Amino acid sequence: MRLTWRARGILAELAVGYAPGQEPTISELVALTRDERLAAEGREAFRTAVGELRGLGYLSPDASTASGVGERLVVDLAPAAEAWLIPQHRGLGLYPDGS
Repeated sequence: MRLTWRARGILAELAVGYAPGQEPTISELVALTRDERLAAEGREAFRTAVGELRGLGYLSPDASTASGVGERLVVDLAPAAEAWLIPQHRGLGLYPDGS
């Protein structure tokens, strides 16, 4: 629940939208956002969402391209291992018996 919808969408695309080793660079994604998606998301909005994902540990730079510009990002879903899409309240379970 701590990710914005924009960041969730980027994470979903990066996690399942590309074959291993074919992940795009940040520069490629920013260009795709502007050109092919007809500016559906602005450059700064995209960068903010990527920064959010990096800050929470979902994205990290590929060690072979950590120079900055054009770097590839590696998706790590470990921060979501204990995440719930719907907040869980103490004493309230998913089933009527509380489990």
